[in-house]
Amino acid sequence: MNLTPPKRFYRWQPAAVLRVSGEDSLTFLQGQFTNDLQQAGNAGAVYGLWLNQKGKVLADSFVRKVSATETWIVSYISPASAIRERLEAYIIADDVVIEDVTSAMTGVTLDGEVTPAELELSGAAWAFRGRREREVHTEIIFSATEASALDEKLRGGPALGLDDMERRRIAAGIPAVPVDIGPGDLPNEGQLETEAISYTKGCYLGQEVMARLKSMGQVRRRLLKVHGTGEIPPRPASLFQGDRRVGELRSAVRDGAAWTGLAMISLVQLRRDDGLSLDAGGAAVVKFSDAA
Repeated sequence: MNLTPPKRFYRWQPAAVLRVSGEDSLTFLQGQFTNDLQQAGNAGAVYGLWLNQKGKVLADSFVRKVSATETWIVSYISPASAIRERLEAYIIADDVVIEDVTSAMTGVTLDGEVTPAELELSGAAWAFRGRREREVHTEIIFSATEASALDEKLRGGPALGLDDMERRRIAAGIPAVPVDIGPGDLPNEGQLETEAISYTKGCYLGQEVMARLKSMGQVRRRLLKVHGTGEIPPRPASLFQGDRRVGELRSAVRDGAAWTGLAMISLVQLRRDDGLSLDAGGAAVVKFSDAA
């Protein structure tokens, strides 16, 4: 293996890797997924969401079209069971087969653009651009049988941990599904409408709600970046202004002597300059990030 200069890497296990096959599989997925699967070539992957009928977010994933009869679904933290259950509920007479192969696959994240060949992965492996931060980085999904060999090759390199990845993600304001945006939330509340929603592809489950939100042009809640001092509270943590509950801290990570996180906040009568407290009527110990 020859990565010059050596790239920082993060070894991770996907929460979902599903193989979807059958004569109707691509058409079926196109009618369920929020983004347009026709926009990616055979080597690419499209990021999007799986919604319920009310437009609420059940899961997210990357979808890679291999052929007209084979597609792969990968998610960072949305469980395979949730995606599979969501899809199988709408298979009626379609020629669609869904296989959960999560335990057979694993992943690595590397800075910049990298191909599976550069890692000398001999088995089935594919790469796509990730969304852990705004800088370019590559996700590679490969067979778990090659994990030990790859780990040995990467040993001694600049490894990143979960907290490192969380700091990158939160700094970029990228929501994790379903932690930051979940079954009680709309995609637009996490500002996912630009990268995860297609308004031109035609019908999919939840599409009517997305169209109405687009025409309205606003939501009453928004996922915002916040920072605080002291210990990180257990999540989810209620946030207050005075005696009024205005939101909920969804995710957080230590950042030096302080911490930074993402919180779902009601925009109704919100006073951005007043900060937030963790108790009704308490002192403001959580501030909105300047970049929120």
